[in-house]
Amino acid sequence: MPGRPLDVLEETLGDEVTVHLKGGEVYEGVLDGYDQHMNLVLGGENTTIIRGDNVVSIQP
Repeated sequence: MPGRPLDVLEETLGDEVTVHLKGGEVYEGVLDGYDQHMNLVLGGENTTIIRGDNVVSIQP
């Protein structure tokens, strides 16, 4: 897997991910999309949009 963050996200599209946020919240879902600011769209039972500046880590 390439080392640049956006390359890693590209490789992870369509896969299940766990996203940890600054406030301690944790979201799990399928990574359906992202943009250059690392805003994320997680799919699953509900679609969740996460603002990139709140993300601490993304685990595939």
